[in-house]
Amino acid sequence: MSNNIERQYLELVNHILRFGYDKKDRTGTGTKSIFGWQIRHSMKDGFPLITTKKVAFKTMVSELLWFLRGETNIKYLVDNGCHIWDGDAYKRFLNETIRIEPEDVRQRAINHLLHSEKAKEEFTNKIKTDDEFANKWGELGPVYGKQWRDWNDNGRDDYLKGIDQIANVINLLKTDPDSRRLIVNAWNVGELHHMVLPPCHMMFQFYTRELSLEERFELFKKQNNGSHPEDIEVMDDYNIPTRAISLRWNQRSVDVGLGLPFNIASYALLLELVAKAVNMVPEDLIGDLGDCHIYNNHVDGLKEQLTRTPYKLPSLNINTEWWPTESGECGVGPIGASEVFNSFTNDSFCKCLLEEDIQLYNYQSHPAIKLPLSN
Repeated sequence: MSNNIERQYLELVNHILRFGYDKKDRTGTGTKSIFGWQIRHSMKDGFPLITTKKVAFKTMVSELLWFLRGETNIKYLVDNGCHIWDGDAYKRFLNETIRIEPEDVRQRAINHLLHSEKAKEEFTNKIKTDDEFANKWGELGPVYGKQWRDWNDNGRDDYLKGIDQIANVINLLKTDPDSRRLIVNAWNVGELHHMVLPPCHMMFQFYTRELSLEERFELFKKQNNGSHPEDIEVMDDYNIPTRAISLRWNQRSVDVGLGLPFNIASYALLLELVAKAVNMVPEDLIGDLGDCHIYNNHVDGLKEQLTRTPYKLPSLNINTEWWPTESGECGVGPIGASEVFNSFTNDSFCKCLLEEDIQLYNYQSHPAIKLPLSN
């Protein structure tokens, strides 16, 4: 399987290092930045996990499941060993609890604590062990999960039950797969001021097409050890997909060194999950990227990464035995496409899924490159 996606990624890194503009940023770190880039990946080429450095696949899975569960508190992430959002919660905690005059002294104290690994670790441990503390200080506001599963459409600041965009788009994929409205949006202007960080990846859209008869024959042969179907009805009996599905996401702010490899893999996994739910074949993954930047303290690590030769991409398998029924029962054994669809549209979705149900095979990578996270 070819690794064209990594060639595109490394091309973007090289382009920014050569031609990027020096820009200030909210973290004070400084960046090299360009505006506007697109990447494309065919899912038949393998699962798009970067190989020129080791990417924490389990961490990416935990974050995506957190989004899909509609959660906005880092407690779930911390309990699952995912620390992507610790810094944002910790920064909010410091800003709201440190009371020192004058303001410049207060800011110096906050900056000192933000860079103290020991202080941050104490905060994270308290999130893990003290539920009352976690309920108050682990909350990030109405970030991705809230918008995906519970968009507030009433224009008010209270978090009344809103629109489940994931369920809606799954339903539309089943009932009107040619729709041009297969969209999930995270950029809720009326709630941005409540979020610790506005969405970087703001919106994603699905697109489907009918598979040709020949493509369906090939799928049948692959599923049945090379045997040929007697007729079309046999393929229907075997639940052979009739459509391919693609996903395009839009991202306003792209941390190319640390964040983009996660974003690519996360949306690829989302595409695979949705394809399973609606019994379609995952096809193209497309990223439309806005402000693509490399933090100044990532430059040396990325230059090292550019010297490495990519490996072949790994493959992915999703165990569907975890999919819950409409009643919410978990672990019901192999089920059909209709039950998988139902599991997406009820509240038990992703509460039954375990990380080990998402299995990565043949992932060969170069060693990890330590890049600091800027908050």
